[in-house]
Amino acid sequence: MHPLYHYLTTQSPFPGEIEWNFQKFLVNQEGEVIARYRPGLKPLSPQIVQDIEQALGKS
Repeated sequence: MHPLYHYLTTQSPFPGEIEWNFQKFLVNQEGEVIARYRPGLKPLSPQIVQDIEQALGKS
């Protein structure tokens, strides 16, 4: 098992099997997983954009 896959599914704050190819994770500048998004959520959805802006300190 790839170490990143193992971490994301077992050690991150959002553990669990990856549902499909388009599961998304948001990682902050320290390398910490701070969000996980379902496959059906589009990358430019307001929720993801807001979370990215917040992580970058823009909101």
